[in-house]
Amino acid sequence: MALFQSGRLVKDRKALLESIQLLQQLTNHQTHLRDLPRKTLIDITSEVPETVFEEVLFDILQGDLSSAFTSPENLHLLLVGMQKFPGVLKPKKLKKLFGSSTVVNKENVSRLVELLKSAAKSEKEDKKLPSVVFDLLQVALKEGAFELFWNEVVENGLLKEKSGPVSYMCYRLLGRALPLLSLEQLQVVLKGKVMLHYGEHVVATQSPQGFKFVAEMEGYIDTFLSGCDDPERQLAVMMGFSTLTHQGRPVLLSTSRVVRHLQAVALQKYICWLKDMFLRPDLDCCLDFSSNRQKQNRQNADIAQQKIARLRRWIIHRLVNITESATRKEESLVMDIARFCFFHAFFVAKKKNSQVAEASVLPSEPLNERDHTETENYFFGLLQTLNTLPVLGDTAKAAALREKHVHGVTADGKLWIFLLVEYANKLLSTEHVKAVKPFTKEQRDIWERTLQSVKNLQKKENKSDSAKVGAFQQLLLSMAIYLFKNQSETVEVLSDLLNCTEKAFSKEAKKKKTDSSEPGWVEVMVEILLSLLAQPSLLLRRVSKSVFVWICPSLTKRGLQLILDVFDPNQEQNEESAVVVMEESNKKTKSAQDTDEEGSEDSSDEDSTDNEDEESEEVDDNFRGQLMKVLQGGNTLEEDKSDEELDDEAMMALDKNISALFAEQQKRIQAKKDEKDRIRKEKILRRDFKAKVLDLIDVFLVKQAENPLVFDIIEPLLQLIEQCMSSDSDKQEVDFLQKTASIFKNSLCRSKQYCKTVASLQKDVHALVQRLVEKACKHTDSAVALYYFSASLYLLKVLKGNTSSTAPPPEPEKQSDSRAKQACQLLNPGCLNVKKVAAVYQQALTQFLSKRNSPLTCSMFHDLFKRFPIMCKPLVDTLVEFVTAAARQHQQAMACLLLHRVLLLHELKLFITEEEWEELITRSISQVTQCLKTLEKPIMKAEKEKVAKSLELLNFLLKTVKGQKLSVELAGVEEVLLSLQQLEDIGSSPRLDSLYWNVMRWLNHTKPKKEKTATKPSQGAEPLKRKKKGFLPETKKRKNRKKGTQENGVGAGEDGEAAPEEQPLGTQTPKHKKGLVSGGSKKHPDRGGRENGVAKAGGGELPTADGGDAVADKKKKKRKRKNRKRKGAAGDEAEQVPAKKTKGNIVQETQQKQDKAKKKRKVKQAPVLQE
Repeated sequence: MALFQSGRLVKDRKALLESIQLLQQLTNHQTHLRDLPRKTLIDITSEVPETVFEEVLFDILQGDLSSAFTSPENLHLLLVGMQKFPGVLKPKKLKKLFGSSTVVNKENVSRLVELLKSAAKSEKEDKKLPSVVFDLLQVALKEGAFELFWNEVVENGLLKEKSGPVSYMCYRLLGRALPLLSLEQLQVVLKGKVMLHYGEHVVATQSPQGFKFVAEMEGYIDTFLSGCDDPERQLAVMMGFSTLTHQGRPVLLSTSRVVRHLQAVALQKYICWLKDMFLRPDLDCCLDFSSNRQKQNRQNADIAQQKIARLRRWIIHRLVNITESATRKEESLVMDIARFCFFHAFFVAKKKNSQVAEASVLPSEPLNERDHTETENYFFGLLQTLNTLPVLGDTAKAAALREKHVHGVTADGKLWIFLLVEYANKLLSTEHVKAVKPFTKEQRDIWERTLQSVKNLQKKENKSDSAKVGAFQQLLLSMAIYLFKNQSETVEVLSDLLNCTEKAFSKEAKKKKTDSSEPGWVEVMVEILLSLLAQPSLLLRRVSKSVFVWICPSLTKRGLQLILDVFDPNQEQNEESAVVVMEESNKKTKSAQDTDEEGSEDSSDEDSTDNEDEESEEVDDNFRGQLMKVLQGGNTLEEDKSDEELDDEAMMALDKNISALFAEQQKRIQAKKDEKDRIRKEKILRRDFKAKVLDLIDVFLVKQAENPLVFDIIEPLLQLIEQCMSSDSDKQEVDFLQKTASIFKNSLCRSKQYCKTVASLQKDVHALVQRLVEKACKHTDSAVALYYFSASLYLLKVLKGNTSSTAPPPEPEKQSDSRAKQACQLLNPGCLNVKKVAAVYQQALTQFLSKRNSPLTCSMFHDLFKRFPIMCKPLVDTLVEFVTAAARQHQQAMACLLLHRVLLLHELKLFITEEEWEELITRSISQVTQCLKTLEKPIMKAEKEKVAKSLELLNFLLKTVKGQKLSVELAGVEEVLLSLQQLEDIGSSPRLDSLYWNVMRWLNHTKPKKEKTATKPSQGAEPLKRKKKGFLPETKKRKNRKKGTQENGVGAGEDGEAAPEEQPLGTQTPKHKKGLVSGGSKKHPDRGGRENGVAKAGGGELPTADGGDAVADKKKKKRKRKNRKRKGAAGDEAEQVPAKKTKGNIVQETQQKQDKAKKKRKVKQAPVLQE
């Protein structure tokens, strides 16, 4: 295939012919070798030119083409050839090949079915349509035999095979066939057995474990609609899948987004068809199916009503989703759907009325109460979609609004919801239309008043802020629409809302101060928004949040307190409040009876086992007492009487009393379970409501960061975080805590904007700083203390950033000097009372460095010094003092660390003079020296950290003295440091040793170099320690040497070669020196080898007759090379190292056997040597 793709095979026809023959030979092998050659053969056939196929390939492939109906691969080859080379494979040639001029005919139906089944089973792992099936479909369309193929081969052939791969192949063939079929063929396919079979499959595989084919089929529909330009065919496919129903409900998802590809004409017709099906459901045109059990369990009348209700519910949801999914929608289309949903949700047509399009056709089956409720719910979802809908249309005005990211309005700037309210007003005044819930006179007056208020707001839209007007309009109109849903509750809220709106936009209300006893319009507005946040409607919650953004500038302290009261656990819940959820009451204030009844209100899902056991014991005692009374009443507990004396009537009465007692006990148990479940659900609702109200706090902190009311939010937020820290750890609580902490950190503490008018609030803010720092010191949890401390730093930022009434320090003459400007900003305290605040933080610092378990941390004070260098000078004396005065070792270390970080700040020199700086350095050195004097000889673990921090600080101090040439006496420091050199603990710790000599370097002391003493190991035991991993054991060396000498007929001595120190002078040859001669002994170097038991006269220099010395030479060289590689540079001494006796019993046994053999050889050789 690679050769063919390169283009070389087409040029060389002989090579192409040989390649095809080779592929045909490979197809006769096993399956894994047969598939690839077949596919390669088909790919080559589909790529070659027609002339090459006719002149070269046709003759050699004629056998495969004639046997096309024997295997799917041969059939696929034939189909590819027919589509690629219609001029070669003409009907006459086809008839010669396999006896018929067409592939799809009645004679070949059975063979085609079997081949397609085989192809489906072979492709089941790939989960795709086999290529041969799709090519066969194309050939059937070309031959004009599609109806025969679909009816006989697919529906009557393949579908009868009840197997998964075959069924999935039919579904995929249906999806892939859609773009190829005409309108008539589509109508046949979409009403056939394959569609019905597909619908049953979708319903049967709705379990999470089942294979989902719905997404794949939706992909086929999406591909067809995106590539089809014919609106009629698009409409046919959409109607076909929309009429495939299960008990009246279409199988196609009502949220399917395939409608985005519909042409405008097709979309309009599809919507008209949906509305017509809603009004006059035609179940006969639906391809409906149901299970046998459903058919048996329901009667015909009930089934029909159920189907109509399910169909209408799907149609309404489909219409609502079209407004969001369709891309080619127009304003008229969206408004048409909105009016249709609104009319059938809240109105009923008594007679046909041509003036109202929705009343021109009466429903064939009247909508019942459930139908109206379902339509009503979907309509409010549509309202939310319209509220976030981008501007539609191609006009310049619409494009300008889209660039401004304006949502929820039409191209002419009108709100969608306002158009619906106008439509509703028209319906209310129409004669032949009545509301599902008619208005009373009071409700109608509120309706008219709301419309008038909206018109007044529209007049002010150009004069005042349009966004604010739009937000109030949306809120009024949304509540007006809700008047149709819940009339009794909405009337009161809408009345208050109208009063607040009038006051919010009236000029007199701004000038005139309201009476303090009466709540202002902002307070009433806040209460209304809180009540709307408790509603389940997403639309109302979002509109409430947008309205709150615009009333934030007018928010008063009382209005803010209404919001903060939601988070107060001690706040009593007002029964008349519009907020539905109740606040969590304090468990300590509950009475004993409430505790017994409610069980565990503050727990999330599970109660403690102790409480449950106590309650069960109490229940058992009470129940046992009642049971005893019942039995005593029946005289069954008297010892003298037996069961026979109790007659039948008394026994029946006793059984009745006992059963009634147990039934009552069961009711009590169930009531307690229901109460616990209710409490749990209420707690979830309360937490959810608090999370929504928390969004209002976030909005206020972001939009009104410069408002002084922000200071009133700090403590409630911290109390809320503290409350969440101590509550349950379920997921909802954790999410709420994370949300609260995120708002506190990001929206409050890290905000770049803050209140600029603190001059009149200096006293209160300073008092708040003091309270926050004191609470941080008193708290037991360090994490909560960090939030309190961070809040105090935020207040410091606010105080320092404000200008005080006193004159600021003079600015430098050169305004271009940025460093001078920055210095002026640092020196200017603003509204900050440094002396008062320094006393507060000095008390906290003292507690941190003296109290045993302080919640404060070193990072808190480091953050204080780094962000506010103005606080360094008042607090640095405390740090210097506690270098020695701290009660514990780690606190002295923390004092050294903080003092070091403070001294590193360059801004510190702006607040002190040179004399003060020199004095500070002198006192710091003195304190550190005094701290190091107190060290005991064995330095404990707790003292090591103190020593390390002290040395780091001393290193910086001495560096400063030397670098700035300060006149500081260092004799005492040097004396103390020299005494520390005698402590072994400092030398044994690398860290302390390094820090110590870094300090001594400034006193002209260098670290003495340690002389490395090279100790030579002794010959006996030391080589054992130097032995490396992988060293060749001595036993194996001797064994190999023995083997080599025996092969050459030379007997070895006791220890092999002679040691250099034992050889007499003048008796060594060069070969002996190099260790190349294998004959002879180390102790007797002049002793020659023996040949056949007789000693040679020539000694060790003469080689053996068969060249044994040369062989031994080579073996020794090879052995030495190996030893050098393993050991490095190893000499002859390495061969004398004995093997470790740690190789196990086997090595020890072989060593013993070798020693015995040596002794025997010595005894035998002794007479010969003596001669």
